[in-house]
Amino acid sequence: MAKAKLDLASQCKTIMDDVRMGIFHPIYLLMGDEPYYPDLVCQTIIDHCVDEYSKDFNETICYGLDVTPEKIVFQAREFPMMAERRLIVIRDAQLMDGLEQLDVYCKQPIDSTVLVILMRKASLDKRKALYKTLKDKAIIVDSPMLRDYEMPSWIKSYVRSLSLNIEEPAVALLSEYVGTELSNVSNEILKITKNLPFGSNTITVNDVERNVGLSRRFSVFELNKCLSTRDAVGALKIAANMGSVARFAMPQAVSALFLHFSRIFKYGVLLSSVRQPSAEDKARVLAGISPYFYKEYDTAVRHYPPDKAEKIISLLCEYDYLGKGGDGGNAQQGELLLELVTKILNI
Repeated sequence: MAKAKLDLASQCKTIMDDVRMGIFHPIYLLMGDEPYYPDLVCQTIIDHCVDEYSKDFNETICYGLDVTPEKIVFQAREFPMMAERRLIVIRDAQLMDGLEQLDVYCKQPIDSTVLVILMRKASLDKRKALYKTLKDKAIIVDSPMLRDYEMPSWIKSYVRSLSLNIEEPAVALLSEYVGTELSNVSNEILKITKNLPFGSNTITVNDVERNVGLSRRFSVFELNKCLSTRDAVGALKIAANMGSVARFAMPQAVSALFLHFSRIFKYGVLLSSVRQPSAEDKARVLAGISPYFYKEYDTAVRHYPPDKAEKIISLLCEYDYLGKGGDGGNAQQGELLLELVTKILNI
């Protein structure tokens, strides 16, 4: 799956390189739950498709809620005015009433028109006629959301695309705290790169802390480390500090803990069945984890064999429910985290 996401990045780079060289296709379908790549490709097309002097005549950017299929078909069949091509962009196309009716035009598109169908956090129904037509006639970018465990690979790949390096602990801290929305992640990385010390080409944990406003001392990343080693004093101190921060959200913390203990469980199951697992076996069960951190999991498995890890996972499901307001309890989010960490340490 992670490879597929990186292939998506390569696909979009190829599309954008072609666009910058003046190579366009009659139709682009840009869709998916993760809007970063569709937005990026769409903006590149807008920037390069029509010359600045003729945009007033040959560029139409509209929103699905405000336009009809009939109007789009009519405009798409018009010839450009004193220019090589005309551009029509439908933003939020999923909101267009009767979107499927575009199939009439898409079966026989006009070479001098570039039609961009942009669906943000949505996708065409692949069972219907329009998608089946576009599969043959259009360039399609289908961008799914990344999963938590895929973020480290994406961060490293993105940083490499900027001709920079990033330390593994910095990757871990970013992936734990910035979330999985790629536009947010890329913005934070760009903010960091603008403030790198002169001559530096490597992003460090200190750079992340200084520019993103995170502290590894009191992060889920460090909480997981303390729990892995059963450092009760450290874990409780971090939990108390995290829970006291105004922006603390219990569901986000539980999600990170769940991912960590799921890996511990899978790794424990592997070690119980294979005495000396291969590097490929470890990479499979510790998806998204750099070999740099494997020693931590060797320690964690000793403290949390599969039976204990399974109990903790069940406990995390319970606290995910409570953290989202389940049972109508009055406990504060920070109190719930402290209570949860205490129970984990007592399993």
